Amino acid sequence: QVQLVESGGGLVQAGGSLRLSCAASGGTFSSYTMGWFRQAPGKEREFVSAITWTGTNTYYADSVKGRFTISRDNAKNTVYLQMNSLKPEDTAVYYCAAAFLITVAVTRPSEYDFWGQGTQVTVSS
Repeated sequence: QVQLVESGGGLVQAGGSLRLSCAASGGTFSSYTMGWFRQAPGKEREFVSAITWTGTNTYYADSVKGRFTISRDNAKNTVYLQMNSLKPEDTAVYYCAAAFLITVAVTRPSEYDFWGQGTQVTVSS
């Protein structure tokens, strides 16, 4: 069983930056593809970004490409999401998720085995 704890959310003005962290415990972190998803009020959970367990491939939703960067530190069992040039439409609860050894279909929430509780990101205009 893998436990995931997100941190780093908060309130920021449009154009600002935040870095989300997701600390994992209870499993072999380096064997998990890690993803970030978000859910805004009244909307479905959507894919934001993912990094494969090999660390060699990263994926981004079109809406965040060029603004967000995902990275992982296997020594610290942590995945990060650096968010720059934030927009009000980025406001959502951001969730970290882990999927064992997958390298395909990383944008599908159903592929992920474990989820964190989420961290709120609010971007004011």
